[in-house]
Amino acid sequence: MSLYHPSRDQARQFLFDAWQKLKQQHALTDLEKIAVEVMQMHPEYHSILNAPERYMQQQYFPEMGETNPFLHLSLHLSVIEQISINQPIGIHAIYKTLLQKHQDQHIAQHAILECLAETIWHSQRNNTPLDSEHYLTLLQQKLAAA
Repeated sequence: MSLYHPSRDQARQFLFDAWQKLKQQHALTDLEKIAVEVMQMHPEYHSILNAPERYMQQQYFPEMGETNPFLHLSLHLSVIEQISINQPIGIHAIYKTLLQKHQDQHIAQHAILECLAETIWHSQRNNTPLDSEHYLTLLQQKLAAA
């Protein structure tokens, strides 16, 4: 598995494996611990995580109102990593301010996650690299609205 660019199936398998290890009370890696913490914030996805044979190849269609739980969990992990290393620069302070405002890490992460998802969508739609300036602008707007 590529650490930085896993395939869809590799990313899903990582989440399924971490969930199974938690249920079986096996030791978790540091990254699995973070993933499991995020999964525990999302009980609405537990039935999916409990059925890898059914959901490994499942397609999701956002244009039909479907949320891809694997993408959502993966975006959470990206946001957590970005905050931990303060990349883009300033995201850690933005998170702290959102956390102080909302008093809930999940809500604060979601505010950032929405900006990240929009930035990714913008990049894909325009076939351009991720624009960290656009991302930071969205984050500042989110902060101003909070």
